[in-house]
Amino acid sequence: MQYWLMKTEPDAFSFADLQRLQVGQWDGVRNYAARNFMRQMQLGDLVMIYHSNVGKCCVGVARVVRSHYPDPTTDDPRWSCVDIAPVIPLQLQVSLEQIKAEYGGSGPLGQIEMIRQNRLSVVPLRPSEWARLLTLAQTQLPD
Repeated sequence: MQYWLMKTEPDAFSFADLQRLQVGQWDGVRNYAARNFMRQMQLGDLVMIYHSNVGKCCVGVARVVRSHYPDPTTDDPRWSCVDIAPVIPLQLQVSLEQIKAEYGGSGPLGQIEMIRQNRLSVVPLRPSEWARLLTLAQTQLPD
């Protein structure tokens, strides 16, 4: 099991949109590092959904339901996408300010990639980062 954080602009595709659709195609990623992370995703991996630009907070948890395949939004074979499905909305949203407040220290969010590589829309999370985000969100995952 691996953990990931995926950023989305909520006015383009929100966690609520994912809940409504039940399965969302995570396409349109045109950054090689983010693409490479998506290619590492496996069925069942968990994903923290982060709303960027508007809101700037973690809002929900999703699960990878289809590992990488060619992105149908382009004819360029270099790009991939994955499918995700919603698991649960967070009880409390975790703001960028909360995450930044713990960045750079020795705590669980001290080296979180979303701050270190803030331009990437897909980054891995360490198990300790995943656990800390869920704690801040006061959210327990269903069995």
